[in-house]
Amino acid sequence: MEAFRLLELLILLAVLAGLVGLLLRRNLFLKVLAMDVMGSAVVALFVLLAARSGLRSPILGRTPDGAIQALGVSAWADPIPQAVILTAIVIGLSIQALLLVVISRLSLRDPCLDLASFDIKETQ
Repeated sequence: MEAFRLLELLILLAVLAGLVGLLLRRNLFLKVLAMDVMGSAVVALFVLLAARSGLRSPILGRTPDGAIQALGVSAWADPIPQAVILTAIVIGLSIQALLLVVISRLSLRDPCLDLASFDIKETQ
């Protein structure tokens, strides 16, 4: 099996594990942890897709005649997905920090952090 296919399969399994954890766990902290697993797998998928065309960083340099040209081999990694992923990592980290702050505040109300304990009971 090709290495990229094996990595894609592992990433898909990580996404599914995170999705199952997000859907089945009742604890809020475990839900955030499962969401982190799923987000990290998506980041890994984008990095893997960016590396399909090559593994080298695209670095420009000057040739002896003064022109700007790509140096080295032509098998570069695509820099656009990598730049987008850096933004996604920062946004994901800030969302997780916010969720953990909210969960720590909710733990004052219910230390077990069970999702059912935070449901609003309907009054008749």
